[in-house]
Amino acid sequence: MKRVTGIGGIFFKAKDAAALRGWYKRHLGIDVQAWGGTAFTWTDDEGQPVAGSTVWSIGSLDSDSFAPSVAPFMINYRVEDLHALVKVLREEGCNVLEKIDESEYGKFAWVIDPEGNKVELWQPPVGQ
Repeated sequence: MKRVTGIGGIFFKAKDAAALRGWYKRHLGIDVQAWGGTAFTWTDDEGQPVAGSTVWSIGSLDSDSFAPSVAPFMINYRVEDLHALVKVLREEGCNVLEKIDESEYGKFAWVIDPEGNKVELWQPPVGQ
């Protein structure tokens, strides 16, 4: 079974999220959207779009979306079979959170690494 197949997103918190988003937009040309981030569309070697994207987002420090981690970041990893991986991680003694979300955006689960960082696991919908 494949475990992680790529990075689905990078999320981090900022003291002044709006100002930091503006800095990234102005100086690095990242097309920051109203929701606080962007989705980088994947391309092949010729620059043609292929299925998949990587999300990048800045949130505010007062958000509890990374809890129980106190780290100011969270990385989302793409996986092929979320339920199978969660089962294996639990069998291996990993700290897997009980909640699994399933929506039109795919399937999501979370594990806490040995340093206390919350890691998001994401099985994208078919075709992404």
